[in-house]
Amino acid sequence: MGKYKIKVGIIGGSGLDDPAGQILQNRVEISQEIAKNEFGLPSSNLYQGQIAGVEVVLLSRHGVGHKINPTNVNYRANIEALRLAGCTHILASTACGSLQESIHPGDLVIPDSFIDRTIKRNGTFFDGTSKEYPGVCHVPMEPAFHPNVRKTIANAAKLLNIDIRDGGTVVTIEGPRFSSKAESQSFRQWGGDLINMTVVPEVCLAKEAGILYGAIALATDYDCWKDAGDRVCVADVMSVFKKNVIRVTQLLIETIKLMAASSDQEMWDEQIDELKNLVVCGNVSSNKAA
Repeated sequence: MGKYKIKVGIIGGSGLDDPAGQILQNRVEISQEIAKNEFGLPSSNLYQGQIAGVEVVLLSRHGVGHKINPTNVNYRANIEALRLAGCTHILASTACGSLQESIHPGDLVIPDSFIDRTIKRNGTFFDGTSKEYPGVCHVPMEPAFHPNVRKTIANAAKLLNIDIRDGGTVVTIEGPRFSSKAESQSFRQWGGDLINMTVVPEVCLAKEAGILYGAIALATDYDCWKDAGDRVCVADVMSVFKKNVIRVTQLLIETIKLMAASSDQEMWDEQIDELKNLVVCGNVSSNKAA
């Protein structure tokens, strides 16, 4: 038994409102009201249970039935709810547009960085209003997605013979509208590989909360940068996700199994402590040398 008990939060995105929900053992539903925290209500009820003996907490990013648009998602309440539930790791699924010819609809990608184009979201816990997160904190976002979580996802894909691209930059736009063609082409020139509306500030907040975060991105379309082909639409996005939901779910489950391997417990303990120390060092209030 290590210092930290591995507990994995799964954040389901578009088309994956209840990831792995049907195979949770000893499933217990926790209402939004009970999961409410100082940042408000999370997007959905929490579903706790086990997968292969590993403690898991499921949360629907947009609420059941996709009722919350990307701007109005209470990202802080979601991450805090998972932290308070004891999650050490987060695996997030996200539907994305492809900004590269080499990433086709239906392809899976493990993102390693992001470009933030959001303008209306509260991207930090440390805004002076929280008792749990006091002071001003400057957290480095390289690496943005936790390297060992990414490695575990890649290893799980290999075991399942699932093709996946390890590494890619996600451009996160405000939404809910899709990009103009000029915007889409600009994001390609900036080095973007994928485009979505939800990775930021989720990935940033998870880091501030001391939770190891990784994402599985599913390319559903080519956005609108291509001169030929259909333009992105919601119906097509959902259709592609439904065709791949089993593959994504299998990958999530296998990743969770690998995360809980006893041989890796010491490594996870070190990684969690390292992240928590990083947040402390980034807090101006607790770091007088700053």
